[in-house]
Amino acid sequence: MRHIIIGAGPCGVVAAETLRKANPMADITLIGDEPVPPYSRMAIPYLLIENIGEEGTYLRSTEHYEKQNINYLNHRVSSVDADEKVLTLDDGSTLLYDKLLIASGSHPISPPIEGIDLPNVHSCWTLDDARQIAAIAKQGSNVVLMGAGFIGCIILEALVKRGVNLSVIEMGSRMVPRMLDEKAGGLLEKWCIEKGVNVLTSTKITAIKESGDAMEVETDGGKILKADLVISATGVRSNIAFLEGSGIDVKAGVVVDNKLQTNIANIYAAGDVAQAKDFSTGEYEVQAIQPTATDHGRIAALNMAGQSVEHHGSVNMNVLDTLGLISHSFGLWMGVEGGDSVEIYNPDAYKYMNLRFGIDEEEDVLVGASTLGMTQHIGVVRGLIESKIHLKEWKERLMQDPTRIMEAYLSSTQELDNVI
Repeated sequence: MRHIIIGAGPCGVVAAETLRKANPMADITLIGDEPVPPYSRMAIPYLLIENIGEEGTYLRSTEHYEKQNINYLNHRVSSVDADEKVLTLDDGSTLLYDKLLIASGSHPISPPIEGIDLPNVHSCWTLDDARQIAAIAKQGSNVVLMGAGFIGCIILEALVKRGVNLSVIEMGSRMVPRMLDEKAGGLLEKWCIEKGVNVLTSTKITAIKESGDAMEVETDGGKILKADLVISATGVRSNIAFLEGSGIDVKAGVVVDNKLQTNIANIYAAGDVAQAKDFSTGEYEVQAIQPTATDHGRIAALNMAGQSVEHHGSVNMNVLDTLGLISHSFGLWMGVEGGDSVEIYNPDAYKYMNLRFGIDEEEDVLVGASTLGMTQHIGVVRGLIESKIHLKEWKERLMQDPTRIMEAYLSSTQELDNVI
């Protein structure tokens, strides 16, 4: 049985290892399109602050794949012929498969801004990007970071630790707008400003122009920022272009069922490229976060190996450490219409918590939450959301004092154990 996995990020690597464990005799090929061993993009900030070398970003040792009898190829897949079960690679060669996993990940998108293609404008997505950024982002250099979303804030910390003069431009009204509400996002902005970062929210970059040996970044508010380096962190999209003409159903990502199989038998998709089930909403959407990618990789591989494992949906979750201030969001952190919510807001202490409850038969179920500066509750919040435990009288107690969430969890789970 020939298994091929397109994509050598965490999703692809976990899938290959899961396949090998489930089927010791299978022929497994893992394909990555960068000229380095499989690595974690989440480790790039640690590389930029020189806590690790490039090998420290590698997901496994270079000998690991050979020991696991996993054939690793460094190529880009240019097309998929689903009828003939053939892949065509960038050098024109072809590979036959019996079962295929598309784990091709995502790529950064660049906004349509004048000057976005200048030599010292970079994304921070690959190891090559990191090398180019490290060569410019020296102590005292002027750096403009475009985007204060999740990826942008991870890069932000690394840049501050490199000693650059950093300006962050975010078109949204707050930092990390897809993770934090106005209060929490505003607190994070205040925190970064106090740490010496120039943060401009509700601001768009209109042009990037060369100015001598540097650049000038123009904003819609009329500000002009000097920059030796501009980093674009304005979002990602699924890598699906190579699937054109394959017959595989593609929308925002590759459409899959509850086994992570596509509309074509024996072809699966997982990770950033998969339009799969969201635990909280039941809708099928792309969820480009690493925990989802590794979970997808494991489930898809087990189904490829002949087991029947259902994907019940991934919980949308983010945990972010920004210059020592930790924030997180789980599930429907923005709430549901008609659902109750309760918050703690202490801006002087940089502490925030918001609990969101469901409606109708789930009116006493925690469906989402976000916190900032309150790390002790993270595990409990996730457990309550994933278990969908009915809190009963504990809901009203939490509405009075959200910090009692550990008591609520212990009491509710103990009651559930007694029933079972």
